[in-house]
Amino acid sequence: MKKLFTIIAVCAAVLTVNAQTTVKGSKLTDNWTLGISGGVVTPTVNHAFFGSMRPTVALEATKWITPVFGIAAQGQTGFNYDKLGSMFPNSTFGVPVASKSKTAFDLAQAMLLGKFNLSNLFGGYKGEPRFFEVEAYFGGGYSHFYKNGAADNGIGGLSSKAGMNFNFNLGEAKAWQINIKPAITYLLDGNHGAAHPVQYNVNHSVVELTAGVTYKFLNSNDSHNFTLVKEYDQAEVDGLNSKINSLRGQVDGLNSQVNSLKAQNAQLQNELNDCKNRKPTTVNNVVNRDLESYVTFDQGKSIINRSQMPNVERVATYMKNHKDSKVVIKGYASPEGSAAINAKLSKARAEAVKTMLVKKYGISSSRIQAEGQGVGNMFKEPDWNRVSICTLDK
Repeated sequence: MKKLFTIIAVCAAVLTVNAQTTVKGSKLTDNWTLGISGGVVTPTVNHAFFGSMRPTVALEATKWITPVFGIAAQGQTGFNYDKLGSMFPNSTFGVPVASKSKTAFDLAQAMLLGKFNLSNLFGGYKGEPRFFEVEAYFGGGYSHFYKNGAADNGIGGLSSKAGMNFNFNLGEAKAWQINIKPAITYLLDGNHGAAHPVQYNVNHSVVELTAGVTYKFLNSNDSHNFTLVKEYDQAEVDGLNSKINSLRGQVDGLNSQVNSLKAQNAQLQNELNDCKNRKPTTVNNVVNRDLESYVTFDQGKSIINRSQMPNVERVATYMKNHKDSKVVIKGYASPEGSAAINAKLSKARAEAVKTMLVKKYGISSSRIQAEGQGVGNMFKEPDWNRVSICTLDK
């Protein structure tokens, strides 16, 4: 008997340690259940199985240590009716049948049970209970039988119980269970001396067939069941921290580039404002002469750079001040590239200046003539010929 309890304790400890590698954060107040069940109990042998049945009820509180192993405290009572004697027949304690109990409750039984969730043991725990689960339990305790007689009011002794629970987990949170609970209880007779040694004897046993309901109390993790926690080893954490630090360094470098570009933009904006605020220089001896303005472009481009905008604005200002003036814009290209490309590019450069005069400064397109001249040769430096020349006349 002692060896059996030792083996059970060792198995429970191993299962507990194994489960802790996947389930964390379970407090002493977590994973408690309370169940109530009722059914019938009848002697296993030597009596009519159905004819000797009597009602029984039990209340059970369980603390689940892991998803596989738990410990339960169970209290149980049996109901008496006239045609039966003690729950265990007269051979159990040597009590004659004529000494049957006349009380409504003729049994008081307390058990401490070790419970094993076989579904989680062999199928693994996935983070929430299955709809259907199977449990096995085994343990021992004390049973007291009430009788009427001159000597005393009852007899008692050590007892042991083993059984199965077939559980159905219900509800969205799986907080409730419906239980079907077959079991067998042995009276061990260990307190009656050498004549009644501690033993598992089927002649001193009863079969229980009960069913009930169990409620799982809410845990500190806001769930009615165990939760799984993903674990990281220190090497993985260090690797992630190293990547984070590397990304922070990249962000700092990009921020530095952004700040540099902001400074350049501010400088260009100041230069543009200076150009806008600069007063025009009046030359008295060129009042009636034609005015030319040059807008230069990058190689292969027809986009007007910021640095060239003052030259376009100068043409626009003149045309606003002289409502009858008109402008001829001639675009040129440097000699790189084919003749067809240069012809197209020179036309695009002239049209770019015209478009800015019309859309930005509101100059009527009827006052502007844009022409593409192909490759220009006005300047000795070929690069200087990437230009649009605006010729104004009044």
